[in-house]
Amino acid sequence: MGIAERKEREKEKRHNDIIDSAEKVFFSKGMRDATMDEVAEAAELSKGTLYLYFKNKEDLYLAINARGLRLMTQMFKDAVAEKKKGIDKVAAIGKAYYNFFEKHPDYFNAMIYYESHAIDFEKNETCANECHNQGEDALQVVVEALKIGISDGTIREDIDPSKTAVILWGQSTGIIQILSLKGRHLAEEHGFDLENIMDHFSEMVRRSLKK
Repeated sequence: MGIAERKEREKEKRHNDIIDSAEKVFFSKGMRDATMDEVAEAAELSKGTLYLYFKNKEDLYLAINARGLRLMTQMFKDAVAEKKKGIDKVAAIGKAYYNFFEKHPDYFNAMIYYESHAIDFEKNETCANECHNQGEDALQVVVEALKIGISDGTIREDIDPSKTAVILWGQSTGIIQILSLKGRHLAEEHGFDLENIMDHFSEMVRRSLKK
């Protein structure tokens, strides 16, 4: 291994170590209350060194979000690989999305922060653009599932796959966010089973897409 390659590997390791430390701080204190001083302390680095890798707190939070999006996208891909028909692939993605929320709620919350804040991609920020690219990859999994469904006759031909994927993304995120924030109330006051609500939502989606 050459000197340049070794330095690059060391830089990549420190980059990931910083994100590991930042996750512990952000996930325990929240984006608003966490500070770069606390991240630097957790990473056992000076704050100056921290800023060599991430320009500010939001940039670091976006790096965490990018990790979550990569994980979620892989869960989508694994889910569709197990199904043959397009409409079943779409349903499997919805199930995988809810599983992602259940298993990785901190990553889901990081994603909600990203989705609900205006990000200036014109500045060519590495972490922001990585989030954008990962989000596009996840969306493309949905688009491809819809196209397969149209081709195999399980999904209506009159829908636009790209527009429909965006709508499904918004609807799914909204219902999961409601369950995250109001789930206990819905269970206690209305006797709802939260997973049953997701199954009901999935069935509504299936009926709306069915040919």
